[in-house]
Amino acid sequence: MELTLAHWLYVVVTVSVILTMLLRKGVVLPTLIGTFIVAATYNGSIISGFQAVFNANLVAAKELFNIFLIISIMIALLNSLKDLGADNKMVAPLQKIMVNGHVSYIILMAVTYIISLFFWPTPAVPLVCALLVPAAVKAGLPVMTAAMVVCISGQGMALSSDYIMQVAPMISAKAAGIETAAVSDKVLILSLITGFSALVIVYLKERKGIKSTSKTEVTTTQEGQAFLDAANEMAATIEDGPKLTKDKQRWGSLFAVLVPLSMLAIMIFMFQAKVSGGSGLEGGNGAALIGGVAVILLILATIAFNRLHAFEKISEHLTEGFLFSFRAMAPVIPIAGYFFMGSSDFSPAILSLGENEPVPGFLFDLIQAGQDYIPQSPFIAGFGILIIGLITGIDGSGFAGLPLTGALSGALANGGIDAATLAAIGQMGSVWSGGGTIIAWSSLVAIAGFLQVSPMELARKNFIPVIIGLSIATVAAVLIW
Repeated sequence: MELTLAHWLYVVVTVSVILTMLLRKGVVLPTLIGTFIVAATYNGSIISGFQAVFNANLVAAKELFNIFLIISIMIALLNSLKDLGADNKMVAPLQKIMVNGHVSYIILMAVTYIISLFFWPTPAVPLVCALLVPAAVKAGLPVMTAAMVVCISGQGMALSSDYIMQVAPMISAKAAGIETAAVSDKVLILSLITGFSALVIVYLKERKGIKSTSKTEVTTTQEGQAFLDAANEMAATIEDGPKLTKDKQRWGSLFAVLVPLSMLAIMIFMFQAKVSGGSGLEGGNGAALIGGVAVILLILATIAFNRLHAFEKISEHLTEGFLFSFRAMAPVIPIAGYFFMGSSDFSPAILSLGENEPVPGFLFDLIQAGQDYIPQSPFIAGFGILIIGLITGIDGSGFAGLPLTGALSGALANGGIDAATLAAIGQMGSVWSGGGTIIAWSSLVAIAGFLQVSPMELARKNFIPVIIGLSIATVAAVLIW
């Protein structure tokens, strides 16, 4: 398609969005204004500009609502488990096997990853930090090292793949115009490469401070004692909460076993279906299975907690779940709407174009026009998308940059590297940056606050291991795919 003034305005707005991210400002405002300007210019009508702003948000909301729904259901389930004390019971037995700092390092890494994979890191942080980290510190793991493990395992490795709920892969895939499964499988592998690389580097750097026996002086240090004092206060607050009857305690013990087994069964079933060549559980279908099982568990847990008030209680849990999901994801809608407009798959609906009218794909048209000037090197493309992903995460929101990295991946794909690989690399950069590993004003603040450490120092210590891990993963992606 011939480039128009609207195409060049799309370039200007996109660059302004990136600059806004570099300045650590929100990008909702420039994307909303940009949608209006580009649409009004393309159609030659201010009225069309007004309509496009609404249509872009509506299209994005329709495309992403399944994401909001799965988040809401999982958060509702977690809240119902808290009512029964099942969330505490799920991790309490692990405290007993934290016999020294080195074992604690591995257990903290594995548990944080698994819980974050199913319930997302933000809801998992209070559980892990309140129950597991104090045991790990007493066993000989320094507080700062524990904070790094929680960040990298949860906010990094688990959230960047988001393999269970598949929120991030769906956003990346829709923006790139490809199937979710094509992105989710690759990003899972890249997240594991990045995470394990970073965790090995952290362990090697911090191993001298990790105690090999549970009889350690760590609790006498200022840092360790300050955290343990705060942890004791937190534990006392938890114990002073509403007392559960013996009947509810029994139900809590049951669900502490039932929920992990159910999720494990789903994972095994999904992997088995994938290995056997089945395609019924890819993308949204896999999320639907997780969500459906979670709803049944939510119903059972709510009834077990209070049969008489189950009707009202389940509504409360779902409302809390939706509030959480919209707080976390609402800014993504206008951002996604703007970048969806850059794809010919969505621009007709956003611009209200007729059937016989030419369909613009602003971003894709621009990339195609400049294809001859772009070096056809998969390494340049891969690291270019990684850097853009890292930049988009600077504002502290790991998912806000996914529409941009996904759209660019679809436009930049060539014979040397495909769109799914680029989208996976871009997702890694965006989530590892803004998700809460190397940006001090991201959700990393929650971990630092719980563990009584400096967020700036935690981000600084994570930076080199994470960047090295991302570089290794990007090279592996280019060489393998």
